[in-house]
Amino acid sequence: MRAIITVVGKDTVGILASVSGICAEHGANIIEVTQSVLQEMFVMVMLVNIDHLSGGINGLSQSMTKMGEDKSLKIHVMHEDIFNSMHRI
Repeated sequence: MRAIITVVGKDTVGILASVSGICAEHGANIIEVTQSVLQEMFVMVMLVNIDHLSGGINGLSQSMTKMGEDKSLKIHVMHEDIFNSMHRI
C-alpha cells in the first residue's frame, strides 16, 4: 500500500528532513519525492510505502499535521486508493 504526502508553505531550511524523519519514525518508506521552490513557497509531493507503518495512516497523518502546525506548513497525508478515486474521470 502507498500514500501521498503533500507539503506547502513558506520555504525554510529542513522541511524535507523533518518530513522524512517523521516518515522514518512511523516506518513509512519514501519511494519518490518531487519538490519545488516557487519564489518563497515550498511545494513537495512524496509517494511513500505504508506496508510496515507503525500507528497506522492516522498516526502518520497526525504527526505530520502537528509538525506542519509547528512550522506553519500545510501537510496532507492521503491513502493512494483515495487519491486515485478522487482523480478518476
